[in-house]
Amino acid sequence: MDRTEDRKEFQQIAIDRLKQMPSLTAAQREELPAMVTHWMQSPDAQIPFLSKGMRQRLSGLLRDATQPFDYRNVPYPPPKTWDFKFVDLFAGIGGFRQSFQNAGGKCVFTSEWDEYAKRTYEANYGEVPFGDIGRIDKNEIPDHDVLCAGFPCQPFSLAGVSKKNSLGRKHGFEDETQGTLFFELKEILRIKKPRAFFLENVKNLIAHDKGKTFEVIRYWLEDVLNYEIKWQIVDGAKWVPQHRERIFIVGYDPYQISVTKDDIVIPEGPPKGYRYPQLNKIIGKKVDDKFTLGTGTWDTLERHRANHAARGNGFGYGLHSVPIQKDAVTRTISARYHKDGAEILIEQTGNRPRRLTVTEAMQLQGYDPEKFLFPVSNTQAYRQIGNSVVVPAIAACAKEMAKMLRRAHS
Repeated sequence: MDRTEDRKEFQQIAIDRLKQMPSLTAAQREELPAMVTHWMQSPDAQIPFLSKGMRQRLSGLLRDATQPFDYRNVPYPPPKTWDFKFVDLFAGIGGFRQSFQNAGGKCVFTSEWDEYAKRTYEANYGEVPFGDIGRIDKNEIPDHDVLCAGFPCQPFSLAGVSKKNSLGRKHGFEDETQGTLFFELKEILRIKKPRAFFLENVKNLIAHDKGKTFEVIRYWLEDVLNYEIKWQIVDGAKWVPQHRERIFIVGYDPYQISVTKDDIVIPEGPPKGYRYPQLNKIIGKKVDDKFTLGTGTWDTLERHRANHAARGNGFGYGLHSVPIQKDAVTRTISARYHKDGAEILIEQTGNRPRRLTVTEAMQLQGYDPEKFLFPVSNTQAYRQIGNSVVVPAIAACAKEMAKMLRRAHS
């Protein structure tokens, strides 16, 4: 088999061959696409659930192959050379992966539970993420230099807390599902002890439960695991025309890298010469009518806005008049954007407002519309965009971390 031309074919053959093994557990069977695609990119790395017998069977398929797998049709292929290794946890659609690959890193493990996000991730990076991080033996995660994680923020976000309170549900660390995922990260850091980590979450993480939540996080990272850490509230609006305040938490193991708090750099804005993507250049002048709000949706938004105004608060939709001003900045796009587009609506003369197109929305997070692929419905694409990160802001921090790692080696 010529691996250069038959990467996807090899992938399917490998999955089918492994399925024939009688000793497969249910978890192994479910994670076959992740195991095979991880092995294809990092054949020498330790891979969760991949037994010695499975590895031997995969190696047997390659006996006659002499060429590397072909990733030419993948927008962000694995690098041929790298300076450090990283893992991408709660990976979403790979904003961290893009950033750290561009900074000189190689991703050796990814995890993401959402099946639609996995499709988008594979289409862009040629690798299927593993699923629930909670069922993965932390000792089986490959060794790495940097742990990256935009761990789920709903338990700590203002909107998430408000919604859970209204439903009588727990939030923060009392949320039995999402809120406990920080402790999965903590265990990986404890067991694998990477040289550095980069965590991202909502700004409200600091204030949640009167600061008690963040103190638990700080305590584990700094006092128990002994990382030298620094955090900073970063607004994505410095890089893209979207207000998106997030907390960046960066840490280094001082036993592996000589570092103090003052050495840790978290950029609050781009360097000189950065080409800022203006909103008036992003917003298209003519788009399909399917993005125009329906009569019922628009009436509901206007009614809700009037009700909020009568109560003296400022909640309501965000409408951008046309022509779009050069220095205009949108509100934060969220995972619920597909429902009514309330955060960011575009005025249409003689018609109801419209939502952003997927192409417009992805640019508010810094994704390249000429390169990045969405092999999913618009509804899923909006969710994935809203759950993602501002890529150039992550990339700026990744570059600083790469500098620190290289300096430690010199």
